[in-house]
Amino acid sequence: MRLDLIAVGRRAPEWISSGVDEFATRMPRHLPLAVRAVNAGEARRSGDVPRARGQEADALLGAAGDARLIALDEKGRSWRTRDLANYLDDAMQEGRDLAFLIGGADGLHPRCLEAAERQWSLSALTLPHMLVRVIVAEQLYRAWTLLSGHPYHRG
Repeated sequence: MRLDLIAVGRRAPEWISSGVDEFATRMPRHLPLAVRAVNAGEARRSGDVPRARGQEADALLGAAGDARLIALDEKGRSWRTRDLANYLDDAMQEGRDLAFLIGGADGLHPRCLEAAERQWSLSALTLPHMLVRVIVAEQLYRAWTLLSGHPYHRG
C-alpha cells in the first residue's frame, strides 16, 4: 500500500522538501509516503484561473490512478489524530493506495472534491499549500505511530 501526496507545484522550497522527507523516511517499508507533484495549469499564465484549475484537476486525478482520494480543502471535515489513524488502519486492511490531493493557490477544482471519498480540512486558518505537504506528512506519520504503539504520539 502507498500513501501519495499529490500536489500542484513542482518547485517546493528546500525546507518544504526536507520537512516532507523527514517524515517519509520514518514511515515503514510497507507504507511508503511520497510526494507526486504536478504542474500548475498552463492557463494560469494568461490569468484564466478556472481553466487552470481544470488542467490541474486533470493532472491530479490522472496521477492518483485508482487510489482512494482524500481532498485537502478548507470546507472539509477536520479530523482528530485518532480519526486519521482509524481511517489509515481501515485503508491498510483494505490494501488500497491512498492519495491526498493538495491544490494550488486557488484550491482544488470541484471535480477533485467530487471524486474524493473524503474532504479534509487541516485548520480554519488559511495555510500555504506548500506547507500543507509537511503537515499532512507529519500527521500520517503520527497516525502510523499511534497504530503501531510507537512513543512519538503521546496525546
